[in-house]
Amino acid sequence: MRHDESRDLARESAGAIVLLTALMMPFSVTAQTSESGLWWPSPHGTGDQAGASNYVTPEKILSALQIPRTGQTYELGHPYEESMPQYTSRPYYLNVFPAPPQTAEGRNVVHGDYFTGYIGQMGTQFDALSHQGRTMRMADGSIQPVFYNGFTEDDLTGTRGGRNGVENLGVEHMKPFITRGILIDIAGYKGVDTLGPRYEITLADVLGALERQGMNEDTIEQGDAVLLHYGWSVHWTNPSRYNDSRFGVGDNEGSPGIGPEVARWLAMRKPSMVGGDSCCVQIMPPLSTNIDDNVHHILFLEEGIGMLENMELKDVARDEVYEFLFLNLTLRIKGATGSPVRPIAVR
Repeated sequence: MRHDESRDLARESAGAIVLLTALMMPFSVTAQTSESGLWWPSPHGTGDQAGASNYVTPEKILSALQIPRTGQTYELGHPYEESMPQYTSRPYYLNVFPAPPQTAEGRNVVHGDYFTGYIGQMGTQFDALSHQGRTMRMADGSIQPVFYNGFTEDDLTGTRGGRNGVENLGVEHMKPFITRGILIDIAGYKGVDTLGPRYEITLADVLGALERQGMNEDTIEQGDAVLLHYGWSVHWTNPSRYNDSRFGVGDNEGSPGIGPEVARWLAMRKPSMVGGDSCCVQIMPPLSTNIDDNVHHILFLEEGIGMLENMELKDVARDEVYEFLFLNLTLRIKGATGSPVRPIAVR
C-alpha cells in the first residue's frame, strides 16, 4: 500500500469514528430547540397545556357516566387541616375571627376565612405540569429547565419572576376529570394492610393485582384515571411515619410507591392521570438516582400525565370497587403548579 493510500484510509477511518461518536452522543446535547426536543412537541399538539386531560373526551365522559349501578359515593381524599402530613416545610394557616359579643337578637352574624399556605401543594393534591421539569442542554449550548411540551423556565417565570403564578402550564389549563376510574389494589394483592416504607411496586405486582381483580393490562383504556392502593394512608395521623421528607428522622423510613418500570408501563396505557395513597405516588426516596428514571418526569414530560397524591383509597379497596365513575375537578387557580381537590368515586 502506498503512503498516500494509507493516509487516505486513516482519514476515512477517523471520519467514521467522528460520525459514530456524534450519533452516539445523547440527543439532549445535539438537538434541543424550543420547537423540538427529546419529549416535545407533545402528542397533544404544539403549544398544548392540558396534557393527558385531553383524553377525557365527551365520548369518554358519556361512557364513564354509564358505570354507576348503586349511586354509592366514596371520598378518595383527606380533609384539609393543620395536622395533615406535609412533605417538606409547607405552612398551613386558617383563621376565622369569632363573632363579637351580641346584645340584641335578630342581627346578622358573618364569618369569613383567612388562609395562607401552599394551597396547591398540600394534602390531597393534584400536580400540574408546571410542577417538575428537567434541565436540558439546548442546541445553542445553554442549559435550561424544560417542562411539558418544551415550555422553558423563561416561559413559566421569565416575565414576572413567578409573581401571580406561572405564565404557562398553570393548573387552570387542566380539563375536568370526569372519567372511568380503575383501582389497582397492590396491598390487597400482597396480602397486607399496608406496604413497607421502602417497597417499590413492580410491574409483576401491578399485573398480579389486576389478575386478582379479574382484570388485565388491556382493561386500562386511554383516558382512565389509574389509582394505586398501597394502604399507606393508615399512617396519615403520624406525619413522620407517613413521610414528611425528613428521611431517617423520627419514624420516617420513606414511603412505598411505583418506580420507573411501572411509570413507563402506565405512560404507554395513556391514562388521563395517575394517583396513589402516599405523599408522592412514586417510592420515596427513589431507588434509582438516574434522572431518566424520575417517575414524575416519565409521566409529566412526554404525555402530560398529571399525578394525584395523598389519596384515601382504603374504602374502595375494602369494598373491592375496582371500576367506577371518577370525578376530580382541579381548582382554576391561575398560574398555580397544583391544586387541592376532592376526588370522588361513584360505584
